[in-house]
Amino acid sequence: MTKKLWEKQKSSHEAISAIIEEFTVGKDKTFDLKLAEFDVLGSLAHTQMLNKVGLLTDSEYTELEKGLQSILKDIREDNFKIEDGIEDIHSQIEYLLTKSLGEIGKKIHSGRSRNDQVLLDLKLYFKSEIKAIAHEVSNLFDLLQKLSEQHKNILLPGYTHFQIAMPSSFGLWFGAYAESLVDDMEMLSAAYNICDKNPLGSAAGYGTSLPLDRQMTTDLLDFKTMNYNVVYAQMTRGKTEKVLAMALSTIASTLSKMSYDVCLYMSQNMGFLSFPSEFTTGSSIMPHKKNPDVFELIRAKCNLIQALPNEISYLINNLPSGYHRDFQLSKESLFPAISNLKNCLKMMAMMLSKVQVNETILEDEKYDYLFSVEAVNKAVLNGMSFREAYQKVGLAIENNEYVVDKNIHHTMQGSIGNLCNSEIKLEFEKVLRKILD
Repeated sequence: MTKKLWEKQKSSHEAISAIIEEFTVGKDKTFDLKLAEFDVLGSLAHTQMLNKVGLLTDSEYTELEKGLQSILKDIREDNFKIEDGIEDIHSQIEYLLTKSLGEIGKKIHSGRSRNDQVLLDLKLYFKSEIKAIAHEVSNLFDLLQKLSEQHKNILLPGYTHFQIAMPSSFGLWFGAYAESLVDDMEMLSAAYNICDKNPLGSAAGYGTSLPLDRQMTTDLLDFKTMNYNVVYAQMTRGKTEKVLAMALSTIASTLSKMSYDVCLYMSQNMGFLSFPSEFTTGSSIMPHKKNPDVFELIRAKCNLIQALPNEISYLINNLPSGYHRDFQLSKESLFPAISNLKNCLKMMAMMLSKVQVNETILEDEKYDYLFSVEAVNKAVLNGMSFREAYQKVGLAIENNEYVVDKNIHHTMQGSIGNLCNSEIKLEFEKVLRKILD
């Protein structure tokens, strides 16, 4: 077994040590590969700063910078792994540097702890993933707005309590989910702001007596600011993951709700929507079936993501300040959730790009009563009080004297005839810039 960064000498009980390592490391090495690039980027900034404050000579820095760039190239070309017997990504990189540069490689850890290293790696990784998610959300938003405009004049039954209620439209329905993404992006932007603070230099959570320049690494790593208090910097472990989980769950909620709508609207009892056969699945026994499996799985995956903030809360809510190994397990929940959400966003956009809407839904007479409120409002516009108009139309319905008029004219902001899609787009672009600029 390779000697650990924290070991003073090799253990004489290697069998026991192997069991302990297997339990404590768990799946961490797999997830650490996602952090590899960010660990090297953090080390490049850290060594440049060490050189500036006099803890590395120019020649030492040059050698370390060259070695780190070589490791970074291997990572980006998928030629990197964490070797057997090496505990984590930080140990692997220091091992490679020490192997190639000797004693110089050991100097890279000056003023750092694995605690602030992993915090830094996670924040850089989260920032990158948040931007990737924002791009996927933006693609879906643009598609929903396009569909909203394309189908703005096609009416759709609106329901409350699963009962036929009032006229809606496909323009309103698609546009509603587009605007939902605006608020979701506000949550994602808040998570990005919390990730955009540099923890490097907080070491094990209590700083160091070495003359580190934390503002320099903050600037080099493109953080907006730093976590100033070194104790609080360490306290952001777990808190950052929880806030990001809440942002992911908010987006997931929108996707889950829309998936439920689609499954409902595809049913033969409604028949509002359909998709080409290749976008659905069949039954092994019923030849007529076209199942919405993709949307059912989006719904299921997103429902699991909505449980993520609670899961992380249970992980961290009874811990005092300082680092605890419990935090390691947050990766096992959060990293797959990030991948699943990105996949769900991509699949939702792919499916909706082929959606087919039913333009003749309201020809079915069961939807005639959708327009009863329109009859009431027309009477109000002619001077009748709302209560009197309501009673008049209600009696006509009871006496089978109600005459349906499907001509509607909505002009208020956000209604069938005035979707305000351009205003919604401005709001979306405003929050998107907070993340991508």
